[in-house]
Amino acid sequence: MKKLLKKVREKNRKKGFTLIEMLLVLFIIAVLLLLILPNMASQKDNVQAKGDEALQTTYDSQASLYQMDQDVTSKPSVDTLQSAGYLTDKQAKRMKEIGVE
Repeated sequence: MKKLLKKVREKNRKKGFTLIEMLLVLFIIAVLLLLILPNMASQKDNVQAKGDEALQTTYDSQASLYQMDQDVTSKPSVDTLQSAGYLTDKQAKRMKEIGVE
């Protein structure tokens, strides 16, 4: 009879994680997220700033090329470079957004 009761108890015992273990895992994940997310946001800002610097360089080089090709001395506008095919639509749009001239 004792063996039968022991088998029933062992069979009914559920295996799994305790509430404390689950809370500990969630706490660790939250701490990791707090450490990682701010770093990712600052990296995005750095990448955007470098991209804007590259656009300024592109504008300067394409404006110089346009001046040599067209034999003009004044610096062309972004619209002029775009219509002449020196800049893509995407480049021109972003240059206007950040105020490149």
